[in-house]
Amino acid sequence: MATPLRTASADRFYVSCAILISLVVFAGFARTYYLKFVFGTPSLPWLLHVHGIVMTAWIVLFLTQVGLVSAHRVDLHRRLGMTGGFLAALIVTVGAAAAIRMTRRDVLIHPNSDYPLAFLALQLLGLLLVFSVLVVCALLLRRRPEYHKRLMLLAFLRLLPPAVTRLPLSFIQKGGIPVIVGVDVVAVILVSVVDTIRNRRLHPALAWGGLLLVGSDFVVIYISGTTGWLAFAKWLIS
Repeated sequence: MATPLRTASADRFYVSCAILISLVVFAGFARTYYLKFVFGTPSLPWLLHVHGIVMTAWIVLFLTQVGLVSAHRVDLHRRLGMTGGFLAALIVTVGAAAAIRMTRRDVLIHPNSDYPLAFLALQLLGLLLVFSVLVVCALLLRRRPEYHKRLMLLAFLRLLPPAVTRLPLSFIQKGGIPVIVGVDVVAVILVSVVDTIRNRRLHPALAWGGLLLVGSDFVVIYISGTTGWLAFAKWLIS
């Protein structure tokens, strides 16, 4: 049984992760969304505004849920659980629609390049599909908190690369797909190492969930260049 001191340490760990990830997301989308009125960046289509609202709601909910557990209000945490499932479904639906729309735009701008179609695979399969799997598994295991909280943290991490690639650092913005893979690898390793040191073992949820998160990148990169995917992506945006 976990001691109160160990439980408090675990709570601080998840609260710290939630805050850090949220700050990275805010910094990544500050110029194009959160602080666009300051930077004067171009206006966004209504679909991207909806996408931004849904994603922001997910971040706020995640912070709230972690805070409720830390404050020992598990009763409220569980009541908000269904809201998380509903928001996750919206993230996938709206995110997929936004990805398809932006890919259609990029193909019109670069008609001779297959890169937008290949990148769509990372958005739909690598990000949204893996996010869905992690959230569904977390909800199914909500009665096993040690599994549930780790899977939800991995699901939150799954949405980190789009924000990181938008940070105003030239070496990141020019990195392309390798940066996305690098962010996933580093994030999963850091979380797994810290959690393993704290608990003296690698938890199965982090082992299998982390393998899914990182391994899916390499699988999707391979799929994205196949003629089958390119043909499907062309049909999808048509």
